[in-house]
Amino acid sequence: MELGLSGKRAVVTGGSKGIGRAIALGLAEEGVDVAICARSDGPLQEARTVIEAAGVRAHAETCDVGDAAALNGFLDNAHAALGGVDIFVSNVSALGAGDDLDAWQANISLDLMGAVHGVRRVAPWMAEAGGGSIVLISSIAGIEAGSTAAPYAATKAALISYSKSLAISLAPQGIRVNAVAPGSIEFEGGVWDRARKHNPERYQRTLARIPFGRMGRPEEVADAVTYLVSERAGWVSGACLSVDGAQHKAIF
Repeated sequence: MELGLSGKRAVVTGGSKGIGRAIALGLAEEGVDVAICARSDGPLQEARTVIEAAGVRAHAETCDVGDAAALNGFLDNAHAALGGVDIFVSNVSALGAGDDLDAWQANISLDLMGAVHGVRRVAPWMAEAGGGSIVLISSIAGIEAGSTAAPYAATKAALISYSKSLAISLAPQGIRVNAVAPGSIEFEGGVWDRARKHNPERYQRTLARIPFGRMGRPEEVADAVTYLVSERAGWVSGACLSVDGAQHKAIF
């Protein structure tokens, strides 16, 4: 299936590892020029090298997405480096496990306001170019209550609601907006990789709730995002796509 993505320009926040890296690489393999940001420069530059190996342009820059000025600076630089922004994927997350005020602040600042500030910056560029596509990475924790801490779950629910509001308000500018809600995704160095090694009880308890009997892979989320930002999903906007192997259906 021809996705019609070749030559497009994308920005992926939190693009140095895990889901964000997989999304960036998946888009690059479809011929998309990609800009990524993250806090740590080492993994960021490694991801940039792999993106460039796909034969596309890559821009990588360290950035604290929770800092609006820093995020805007990165987005401006990405816009200049790529010559425009057709696709924006807000993926960065605080992954806060606590329920204190610091956890609330971290999740709101990174997950929610990072998306808000990012959209406010890129949407006018997309509108001027005649359209674009935005994907906000949420979580099944924002769909059903489970064992996830309240700050993380509430923020992810807010992202789903925000994406639906944006889908309506940005439609006249030709901009589609969708949310993707991954389930438990395992990758080297990630939350579930660490849980498997250091908290096997929690890992097995979560695994038992997934009907397919395994954790998800970052590439499976990336495939869903790649479809949503493509021409093949041209009439899809305001949707929240769960990528979880029916995990959230089995919580109860």
